Amino acid sequence: MRVIVWIAEGTWPACVDAARAHTSDDSGVVLLHVSSPDVPGIAHGAYAGLLGRGHNERDPGTRLEELGVTSAALLLDAAAERLRRPCVRMERTGRPEQEVIAAVEGADLLVLARDGDRSRLGPRSLGHASRFVLDHAPCPVLLVWPEPAPDTRTLPPPPPPPPPHHR
Repeated sequence: MRVIVWIAEGTWPACVDAARAHTSDDSGVVLLHVSSPDVPGIAHGAYAGLLGRGHNERDPGTRLEELGVTSAALLLDAAAERLRRPCVRMERTGRPEQEVIAAVEGADLLVLARDGDRSRLGPRSLGHASRFVLDHAPCPVLLVWPEPAPDTRTLPPPPPPPPPHHR
């Protein structure tokens, strides 16, 4: 069984715990982290716009890329340690929703966490990328709460009945 665990800042411990609880020791677990190129690109564009091109040694975009790679590696290391079993670490760069879908091709299970408004039950508990992945994943998905789920009293009330039909 090939299991992909989407490791994202803030929600990864719940994903790793769910993978450990719902898979066997002989499952092939892949810890996947996706870095978005947006932040370094924006910083580079701002720097080039303010100071002109040709000053790469001080370009904050380059430094942010380096920090992102280091941060992803540390996050994957922490996730692997928490998993406490052999696993593969995969780092991808691009639009997270697209990269996750590409990575889960041929997988038997994807584990991901809710990353939106987690104060109440409902569709807003998923962010844009997670909603896209949930809707397009070509494999079964285990969706977990990063903390205890909200009470069922947080469900919105049912919609009002339709108005009476007039003839």
